[in-house]
Amino acid sequence: MSLVAALNGLDLFLVGLMGSGKTTIGQQLAESLGYTYVDTDHLIERVAGRSIPEIFAEAGEAGFRKLETRVLEEVASYRRLVVATGGGIVIRPENWSYLQQGLVIWLDVPIPELLRRLEGDQNRPLLQTDDPAATLQAIWEQRRDRYAQADLQIPFVAGEEPAATVERILAAIPSVLKSTETEAANP
Repeated sequence: MSLVAALNGLDLFLVGLMGSGKTTIGQQLAESLGYTYVDTDHLIERVAGRSIPEIFAEAGEAGFRKLETRVLEEVASYRRLVVATGGGIVIRPENWSYLQQGLVIWLDVPIPELLRRLEGDQNRPLLQTDDPAATLQAIWEQRRDRYAQADLQIPFVAGEEPAATVERILAAIPSVLKSTETEAANP
């Protein structure tokens, strides 16, 4: 049975800290599977008619998170999607009910690599602080237990091209699907 057939339309949700590669990996993963790619941050901007920094400035993080949950609820009603989520989507418990309708994949990238990738990025409202490294570390501490609830953890490999990371994800998915099928058969 092919991987696409084994997935049976199951959505794939990519989670991880900002800068972990959810967009790049998500686009390539969707292409590999013949799935549709969706980025929740882009949908939030479209729904709000404003950029994420503008949403944070006007409604704060709480307003942004509320909108994020609305968008995730809508996205989760579709099938055959690869969804790049915002890094903080795991914070709200209600979001897990939507994420768990699919397969959750954590792109686990160490903080020094994230800082390198995010250097100079002005579109990350949570990092607009005097000490982005300390801020990112605090965010990591707050979210790591939530990320660890993902079905798959894909650790960062230095120097690895995104296509190789996608191949590792594709190779790992069947092991999770088998355990999910076994659990469903033997409650």
